[in-house]
Amino acid sequence: MNEPLGMLDVIRQSGAEKFRAGADEFGFDLLSFWQWACSDLLGNATRGIVAEFLVARALGIADDGVRHEWAAYDLETREGVTVEVKSSAYLQRWHQDRLSRISFVVPKTRAWDPRTNLLSDEATRKAQVYVFALLAHQDKATVNPLDLDQWIFYVLPTSVLNSRTRSQHSITLGTLHEISGGPVTYQDLRAAVMQAAQINTAAANPADAPDALRTPVNG
Repeated sequence: MNEPLGMLDVIRQSGAEKFRAGADEFGFDLLSFWQWACSDLLGNATRGIVAEFLVARALGIADDGVRHEWAAYDLETREGVTVEVKSSAYLQRWHQDRLSRISFVVPKTRAWDPRTNLLSDEATRKAQVYVFALLAHQDKATVNPLDLDQWIFYVLPTSVLNSRTRSQHSITLGTLHEISGGPVTYQDLRAAVMQAAQINTAAANPADAPDALRTPVNG
């Protein structure tokens, strides 16, 4: 086989699709797989996907297509703003002697293009805005990632991350709180993302920016 094996388009599923052997359907469906694989919303991997979904919902784009696991950034708004989502939590599924220490890994990376199977030459941050989603609840008996009141969100223009003089690999919650101006709720998330995108654009093109956008939040 010499012809190229191009990128596949993924079709959004309903959950009712049956497992089958050719034309013969089995007595279980895709929803049963999702229930088996994804019910542990506190697990690090699934919680991260829940965080992406919540941000996508806040941005009004969760009904568009499907999550792209290998894209250079997590989300893109209808206005073309690219967003990277990072997630953390105080509580884990396993036994804990203490609450988890909160920090987020934010390194520059070489983007992989799934259309060509090639890596970019330069390590950069590809998104214009970073959203740090923290499941902030601290009581294991009542923790519920489906309760949006248990989440808080920090939003940063990528230019602010790039301009940091300390670690470029990770950021602690204390530093994030200081340089972001504090957390926002789910209800205010879209407005915060759009403002951060404007600040990021202003940092790249300061001569074209309104005066109010030339200085990032908290410097």
